[in-house]
Amino acid sequence: MRTMKNEHIGWVDLLRIVACFLVVVSHSCDPFVGIFDMDSPEFLAGALLGSLVRPCVPLFVMMSGVLLLPVNMDMVTFYKKRARRLLVPFVFWSLMLPVLYYLYFHVAGVETVSPNIDPEGFTWEMTLRKMYTFIFNFNYDTTPLWYLYMLIGLYLFMPMINPWLVQAKKSEFHCFLEFWLFSLCLPYIQMAAPALGYMGNYGHMGLLGTCDWNVYGTFYYFSGFLGYLVLAYYLVRYPLDWSWGRTLGIAIPLFIIGYVVTAGGFLMTQTYYPGSYAELEVFWYFAGMNVFAMTVSVFIIIQKK
Repeated sequence: MRTMKNEHIGWVDLLRIVACFLVVVSHSCDPFVGIFDMDSPEFLAGALLGSLVRPCVPLFVMMSGVLLLPVNMDMVTFYKKRARRLLVPFVFWSLMLPVLYYLYFHVAGVETVSPNIDPEGFTWEMTLRKMYTFIFNFNYDTTPLWYLYMLIGLYLFMPMINPWLVQAKKSEFHCFLEFWLFSLCLPYIQMAAPALGYMGNYGHMGLLGTCDWNVYGTFYYFSGFLGYLVLAYYLVRYPLDWSWGRTLGIAIPLFIIGYVVTAGGFLMTQTYYPGSYAELEVFWYFAGMNVFAMTVSVFIIIQKK
């Protein structure tokens, strides 16, 4: 396989531009989606446009798969190189953002920050607490950094999976990706299961072995963003030998279907679960089949370039 390291890859640069644009648009939609008003043109515009740009984060993950896999260095060297580029800005912004929010809150006032925000969350005592509890998770002030927690996990795992990647046969990639694709359907199966008589266990509505004392269901190890990494590596190692006609003939309908399910599902959950962020996000999951359909469509078109 031709290595991608130390090369300038034009289509990846284009993919990066597209992904950056989609992320900006995605965050621009949040204030309109957050009003939870189905009769509002602003909500509908935010929901429909926000649904259109859901491939943003998966495309960034796939770029990491293209640029960093296979890992052609020892584990320690890889970790040191990634740490220098990632951990320093991660720690810096985890500490700085709460301070900036504190200053902005006290200069602009709570109504400017958000009318629904509790002022107690922006005292100096709470700001100090946020500055050290980032080691546990992101907080309101550092919400955009959720991506870095996920990315660090992928970086930690890349050298582990690398030996399998470099020796795996095409059929073995297919096997992994098929399991992963099924895992992308589980959120929707979980939503539908109660209608088929599923009552959960001990009040927990998880599937395939998950419960209050176990979050690791049957397909847990094939789920999440790891699949996008493997898929990107696979598509570079085994590029699709399709004509432009076939590529567009498959990618465009696939994207449209993914978008219709994403936008329609988002509006449907708003109807049945009004005001619930947790339920509302299901059709916006980055690791969902509909968003996957949109993501892979964009990726194969740009890769074809």
